[in-house]
Amino acid sequence: MGCRDPARMEKARQEILDKSGSQNVFGLELDLASFESIRSFVKTFLSMERRLHVLINNAGVMACPKAYTKEGFEMHFGTNHLGHFLLTNLLLDVLKRSAPSRVVTVSSLGHKWGRINKDDINAEKDYREWDAYMQSKLCNILFSRHLAKRLRGTGVNTYALHPGAINTELTRHLNPCIRTMAKPIFWVFFKTPKSGAQTTLYCAMEPTIASHTGLYYSDCKLKEPEPHAQDDAMAEWLWNLSERLTGLSSH
Repeated sequence: MGCRDPARMEKARQEILDKSGSQNVFGLELDLASFESIRSFVKTFLSMERRLHVLINNAGVMACPKAYTKEGFEMHFGTNHLGHFLLTNLLLDVLKRSAPSRVVTVSSLGHKWGRINKDDINAEKDYREWDAYMQSKLCNILFSRHLAKRLRGTGVNTYALHPGAINTELTRHLNPCIRTMAKPIFWVFFKTPKSGAQTTLYCAMEPTIASHTGLYYSDCKLKEPEPHAQDDAMAEWLWNLSERLTGLSSH
C-alpha cells in the first residue's frame, strides 16, 4: 500500500493482517501530490520488490477548495491525474518484467461532465471545484486508454472504472449542510467501501477480462464511456503534456 498518512496506513495494514491472516502486507508513505514523494516511493518499492502484477491507481481528491500540489499544479489535476501518470510510468519496467500484469485506474461517472480545458488546464484563470474534479476523472480514462495503446504487446493491460458513489471520507470537502442533509439517504444511494471496491477488484483479478485493455467498467461490467472519453487525439495531447509537466520528457 502506498498511503499519504503513515498512522492511518498502519491502522489499515493491521486490519488487513488480522482479517486476511496473510503476513505479506506492507505499506510505504506516498503522497500523490508530490513528485518527490512519488519518486522516493518508487525507489524504495523497487529495492524491496522484484515483481508487480497489479497497480491500482486509487488516489482521489474530490471538490476540494482551491489548492495546489507541491509542484504548483491544481490539486485535482495534480493528484488524480499527474500523480498517477508519474507513478505508473516509473513502475512500467517492473510491470513489463512481471507480465501478465494490470494497471487499474479508478475514474468516475463524473467524467461524463468533464471537459479538458486546454487553455486553462491548471485552473489558474477560473476555478470551479466540480469542473476540476470532473476534468481529472476524464483524464483518468484518457490516460488509461492511451497507456493501453503504448503498451500493446507487452502483456501489461489497462483498466479504468467507475466504482459507484461510496460513503467514504472523499466527501469531506462537501458543504457541511449538504453532507448532513444527505446522511440519511447515503445508505440508499451510496455503497459501503466493501461493495464500492468490487469493480476495482474485478478489474484487478477477473480472469475473463485478462485480454481486455484500454476499456472502462462499472458494476463489474464492461461499460461504454462518454464519446469525449474516447477521443484518441485528446488522449495523445494529454499524454504529451503530462510527460512535459512531470519531467519525463524534456521536449
